[in-house]
Amino acid sequence: MATYPQLGACTLDLPDKWVDAWKFERAFMTCGDALGASYNTIIIKVPSGCKLMIDVIIRLLSFCNQAVACTKRVRLEFGTDGTAMGYLNRIGFFDHLSPAVEVSPARPAYSGAAMHRGGNRGLVEIERFSRSASVDQNLVPRLVAAVERGCSARADVKQIGDAMFSIFGELIKNVFDHSQTSLDAYAALQTYPQGNRLTVAVSDSGIGIMRSLRPALTDSKWHNLSDVDLVVEIFREGISSKPEDKRGLGLKSSARHAIGFRADLDVRLLNQRVLLKPSNNEYQPNMAYSQEQLPLLWGTHIAFSFKLD
Repeated sequence: MATYPQLGACTLDLPDKWVDAWKFERAFMTCGDALGASYNTIIIKVPSGCKLMIDVIIRLLSFCNQAVACTKRVRLEFGTDGTAMGYLNRIGFFDHLSPAVEVSPARPAYSGAAMHRGGNRGLVEIERFSRSASVDQNLVPRLVAAVERGCSARADVKQIGDAMFSIFGELIKNVFDHSQTSLDAYAALQTYPQGNRLTVAVSDSGIGIMRSLRPALTDSKWHNLSDVDLVVEIFREGISSKPEDKRGLGLKSSARHAIGFRADLDVRLLNQRVLLKPSNNEYQPNMAYSQEQLPLLWGTHIAFSFKLD
C-alpha cells in the first residue's frame, strides 16, 4: 500500500454506520478544505460497516472527480468486509469514477451495474449527463417507473409518478442552466423499504446555483437575502437569473409537487447545506435546517426524499 507524507495530505474518515448527508458533512468538515490549495493528496477511508445513502454516494463521486480535475491525488481505501465496495460497484460508482482515483485494495474486476442493471426494481443505477452530451431520453421514465414501483402501496401513486416526471426533468435541466463545467453530472434513485423512504438525487460539479443567480439579483428584492433564505425563495418563487427566462418556474413547480407528497428537500451548495422540510404546504425559512461553513464542494446537489406509503 502506498504511503503518503503528512504535509499536504488530508483524510476523509467516513463512519462505520449508515451515512446520510448530515454525517457525511460532519466527516467532511473534520477532513478540512480538501479542494483547497493546502492539500495535494486526499485519502478517503470507507470502513467495514459503512453504508452510504444514495445522495451521499453521488456527492462523493462528484467530489472525487472534482479533486482529480484540480490535479489532486485521490485514494479510496475500503474496509475488509467488501460491503461498501460491493454496493458502490452495483450502483455504478466505479463506472463513473475518474481512472486517476486510486482504489484499495483494488477496483472491481467487472461492473456490477452493467451486469445487473434493471434487476433491482427499487434502484436506478447512477446515470451521468452533461452540457456537452445529450441526456438519455429514457432516464426520466426509468426514474419515474422506479418511484411508482416503490410507492405502489400509496393510493396516490399515479399522481406521484406524474409529479416526479416534472421534478426529474426540471432538476436535470437545471444542470444545463447553472453548471458551466465540462465535468459530468449524475442522477440516481434508491428505495429504502426498511426506512420507508425513497430518495432521488442529482449532483453536478458546476459553479453552483448561487454564483449563477446572485449577479442577476443586484437590483431585486432578493439581493440581501442569506443563502438559506434565497434557497427557500428559489423553490417558492421560481427565481431565475434572467427575468425573461421561465426556467426558474420549473423549480417552483417541482417544489410544489414535492410539497404535495410531504417530501424533504436537501440542497448542498458550495459551502453550505440546507435541508427544507414541508410546512403548511410550502417550504419556509423557519423550517430550513442548515450546516454552515462547509468545505468547498463545487456544484449544486439536490435530493428529494419522501415516504413510500
